[in-house]
Parts: sequence; structure tokens; C-alpha cells
Amino acid sequence: MIARPIEMQTEKSGDGDNPGRGTSVITRTKPKTKRPNLYRVLLLNDDYTPMEFVIHILERFFQKDRDAATIIMLHVHNHGVGECGIFTYEVAETKVSQVMDFARQHQHPLQCVMEKK
Repeated sequence: MIARPIEMQTEKSGDGDNPGRGTSVITRTKPKTKRPNLYRVLLLNDDYTPMEFVIHILERFFQKDRDAATIIMLHVHNHGVGECGIFTYEVAETKVSQVMDFARQHQHPLQCVMEKK
């Protein structure tokens, strides 16, 4: 958010009786908000992680239904990389961390990364 100072404009009255007196107008500018940067969360293919485990990851951490998870998993398998979702930085970072921790707990070398959109 960008805050701008309040500007004051003074208008002198036309009569000579009160030369130091005038009216003031206070102008407030509306703060401009910037949209947050978005990040793609990607799964990388490997030769060891079972397809069923990748589907489970997509269902559990990315709320994909079985059909959507299967489509993404096959894309990862066939193309080497697949997009799980697009999130703000904090959410993307959390999802990457959750997926990586879960994969390590189950002794799979699955890689999950994020990149700026």
C-alpha cells in the first residue's frame, strides 16, 4: 500500500481586510494496492516414485479429485514436469514443504518446486 501525504491548498480571500486568512481544501488520495505475485507449484518426474503415491499427493495437498490428479500425474510422467496449482508465495512455499516432507517420510525421491508465474 502506498500512502501519500495530505495536500493542503490555500486560497486567499479577495478582500484586503484579512490578508492572512483564507480557506483550505484537504485532498486525500486513495491508496493503491498491488496484487501479490503468484507462483506455480510443480512436481518433477523421477523413475522411482509410484504413480499412485503422486495421485495421493495431488488429492491430499492440492485438493484434486481422482480424475484431475490422474491427469496431472500422467502429464508429469510423460513430460517430466506438471503444474499442481498457482498460489501466493507463502501458500506455494508451504505446499512445496509439505509435499517434500511427506515424500521423505515415505522414502520417495519426489521433487516439488515453485517458480514465479
